[in-house]
Amino acid sequence: MSKNLAVVILNWNGKNWLEKFLPGVVNSSQDTDIYVIDNLSTDDSIAFVEHYFPTVKIVRNSKNYGFAGGYNEGLKNIKNEYYCLLNSDVEVTENWINPVLDLFEKNPSIAAVQPKILSFNHKKQFEFAGAAGGLIDNLGYPYCRGRIFDDVEEDNGQYDDETEIFWASGCCFFVRSKDFWEQNGFDERFFAHQEEIDLCWRLINSGKKIFYTGKSKVYHVGGGTLNKQSAQKTYLNIRNNLSMMLKNLPFPKLVALIFFRLCLDGIAGIYFGIKNGFPHLWAVVRAHFGFYGQLPGTWKLRQKHQKHEFYQSKWLIFRHFLGGGQ
Repeated sequence: MSKNLAVVILNWNGKNWLEKFLPGVVNSSQDTDIYVIDNLSTDDSIAFVEHYFPTVKIVRNSKNYGFAGGYNEGLKNIKNEYYCLLNSDVEVTENWINPVLDLFEKNPSIAAVQPKILSFNHKKQFEFAGAAGGLIDNLGYPYCRGRIFDDVEEDNGQYDDETEIFWASGCCFFVRSKDFWEQNGFDERFFAHQEEIDLCWRLINSGKKIFYTGKSKVYHVGGGTLNKQSAQKTYLNIRNNLSMMLKNLPFPKLVALIFFRLCLDGIAGIYFGIKNGFPHLWAVVRAHFGFYGQLPGTWKLRQKHQKHEFYQSKWLIFRHFLGGGQ
C-alpha cells in the first residue's frame, strides 16, 4: 500500500456507520492515510472517531455542503497523490487497495478507478450504485455492468476483469488528485447524485480514462444517507442528469436529445407518481424547473471539446422496459 493514497470518508451524523465500518477500513488500509471529512455533524460521530481511532485524521467543514461540496471543501486540506472517496456505509476487504494502485501506476492516462461493488445485505448480488462499473446509453441514461435500471445480477465471476468504463461509482471512487483538481472537482450545484458521472464525463472529454478492476471488492449497504425511494433522490437524479448532459454532450446531439429526454421524463413522472406516489411526480416537475434555473450557469461550464461516441448502448430504456432486453 502507499502513503500516496488518502482514503477519505465524508460524514454527516453517521456515527452508526462509522462504528460499523471504520474499524475494517483501518485494519485493511495499513500504511495509508485515512481521513474523515465532517459536514458539521450534530451527533457525536467525530468525538467517537477521535477517541477510538486517533490515527484517523479529521477535517471539519464549516457547514453541510452535501456530497459534492463536502468533498470539494474537505479535499482542499488533503495533499496525497491519490484519493479514495469512500462512503461511510462500505465494508472493505483484504487487499482492496493494491489492485487499484497497480492500475494507476501501469497507465498514467487512467484518472479514476472503481472496484467491484457488491451488496452488503446480499453478498452474492451486485449493488445498485456502481456494480461492476458504470456505462451510459445514447439518451444519457446511466447503467452498470451487473445492473440495468433496478435489475441487478448475481456475481458469478462474470465481471472479474479489468476494463475501461464510462463512470466510476462515488461510493468507492479512486481518483488521481491532480486530475480531480484539474476539473475543479465535483460540480457543487449537484449537491448529491450523479456528480461522479459528470466528473468522469469531463475527464473523458479531456482525454483521460476511467477503469474498473474486479480484483478489488467492497460491499455497500446503499441508501445510507438518502433512501432509494426518496422523492428528493428522484429530484436530484433527474435535475443533475439533465445538467450533466448539457455540460458534456457534443453540440450536434445536444438540442434534440435534451428535448427528447424532457419528454421521456414527463412519461417517467407519471409512472413514478403511480408507482411511488404524488411526491415523486412532483419531484420530476421540480427537477425540470431546477434544470432551467441552472441553465445559464451550466452552459458556461461546457468544455471546449466533447466526444461524439460517448455511449456504450443505444435505446436502453426502450429495449429494457418494452422489449425485455439490455
